[in-house]
Amino acid sequence: MDLLLFLKQSANVSVGSRSPPVAITPTAQAQDIRQSVSLPLQIFFSFAMITILLVALSGNVVVCLMVYQRSAMRSAINILLASLAFADMMLAILNMPFALVTVVTTNWIFGTLFCRVSAMLFWLFVMEGVAVLLIISIDRFLIIVQKQDKLSPQRAKCLIVVTWGLSFIISFPLSVGFPPLDTPPRAPQCVFGYSTEPGYHAYVLILMLAFFFIPFLVMLYTFMGILNTIRHNAIRIHSHPDGMCLSQASKLGLLSLQRPFQMNIDMSFKTRAFTTILILFSVFTVCWAPFTAYSLVTIFSDDFYHKNSFFQISTWLLWLCYLKSALNPLIYYWRIKKFRDACLDLMPKYFKFLPQLPGNTKRRIQPSAVYVCGEHRSVV
Repeated sequence: MDLLLFLKQSANVSVGSRSPPVAITPTAQAQDIRQSVSLPLQIFFSFAMITILLVALSGNVVVCLMVYQRSAMRSAINILLASLAFADMMLAILNMPFALVTVVTTNWIFGTLFCRVSAMLFWLFVMEGVAVLLIISIDRFLIIVQKQDKLSPQRAKCLIVVTWGLSFIISFPLSVGFPPLDTPPRAPQCVFGYSTEPGYHAYVLILMLAFFFIPFLVMLYTFMGILNTIRHNAIRIHSHPDGMCLSQASKLGLLSLQRPFQMNIDMSFKTRAFTTILILFSVFTVCWAPFTAYSLVTIFSDDFYHKNSFFQISTWLLWLCYLKSALNPLIYYWRIKKFRDACLDLMPKYFKFLPQLPGNTKRRIQPSAVYVCGEHRSVV
């Protein structure tokens, strides 16, 4: 009995002396994040985000104003580009400033409710931009490959309403807490974290399919078809340098009947719009593919999500995502002459260094017409 009593007391002493588990508080978590992000890197992130914010806001505001104020700019493609610019502008206004504050403080200070709302707005604007690129890519495919010009300004407006509605439906569950997001987050803004719930995984997978993978595959297919058509056209032009298409040219009003329509016309003029969309697609892929892979790894890997460097990785990838919103208006100015001329017209007189060009130019022929030549409607 004495031996049993002694063993029992020894067990109680050992259990009582065991230290309780230490809980990781938000303050301790923030200190770990501060240690993982050095001050020079924090200054660089802040400077980069401020620059991106200003360029994205000013550039996309100019694009929206040009399409709104000028009737000559309200073609179907320009209306879609204005919707894309509006989504990028709202992303700059409603998401970038709060991410900037979080980078500076290394802590989310805006509360749980706004965490969910900001995540919903982030995906709403991002998905709308992707949907616009998808519509424009399909339109270029129909024009160049199928020789069909079905996208009118009225249809473009209807498609914009539909895409905004679908984007809102897909992103709205985030604002009501499904799936739940950690607060404070381990990233500059509320992003998906690690979870073992099948519903959480299903939602993120559906979102990534609708936002990146399906649009990427569809746009890749359209661009491959367009490039294949352009390659065949180039071969035909070199094979028949003296080919004529008088009947079709006279119908389009491009040339008089006395002057032959040469097939070796400037191909860069006909494919310039396609090249612009291809550049936008390339920028979208480079900026968003890393973030997509990062989101998928985060929800499945606990070790990756709880790394001390997770905040730094998230900041780099979000900086790259926001960069797309700033690059889009610069691409418009570089590639689209109407936008460039209209932008120069909007500038004050003391900022104008180049001569003005007539701004009220209108589309004289259908886009699909310049790709059609001959009795068999062969694509040029």
